[in-house]
Amino acid sequence: MEKSFLLILFYSASGSVRNLAHAIADGAEENNLNVRLRTVPKISPNDAMVISDIPESGEVYCSKDDLINCAGLAIGSPTRFGSMAAPLKHFLDSTGDLWSTNALEDKPGIAFTSTGSMHGGQEITLFNLHTYMLHHGMIIAGAPYSFKELNKTKSGGTPYGATHVENFNSSNDLTRDEYDIAKKSGARIAKLINKINA
Repeated sequence: MEKSFLLILFYSASGSVRNLAHAIADGAEENNLNVRLRTVPKISPNDAMVISDIPESGEVYCSKDDLINCAGLAIGSPTRFGSMAAPLKHFLDSTGDLWSTNALEDKPGIAFTSTGSMHGGQEITLFNLHTYMLHHGMIIAGAPYSFKELNKTKSGGTPYGATHVENFNSSNDLTRDEYDIAKKSGARIAKLINKINA
């Protein structure tokens, strides 16, 4: 088992949030931190569960052990009407047992998101994710203005976390600024984790 790793937990519908997750992973890995990329299953639109418990491809589903054993956590979701997507919330809502045992307390965390439009609720979605981490006693790190891209981005990127605006380039591909902000966010949380573990 990895001794110290950043858990990058995300749900991605179109691929934008997944691209942010991998950019964060690039930054963490360049700073000698192991990374686990994990996702959550879709939830059925019906009362009966009809969606497979095992992903057909891509990242494996997150377990509570991943949360318990991580040294830090990056959480990402697309924005759904100013909030996180239901599949991620469904998973996070199941972690009350971890809250009751303070399993995530004092772990650093960051949040990231993607929206379809420029003012599609990115910041409030990041705050939703921050609120989850605060209730677990985590230490939240944002994206500081020492990231020069924050001062020049015309698409995604906020001091509250890495973001992507899909209709800026009509694509789930990150712009250079979006990628750099996400990668630097991964590097920053990796440095924080390495300092804590030193």
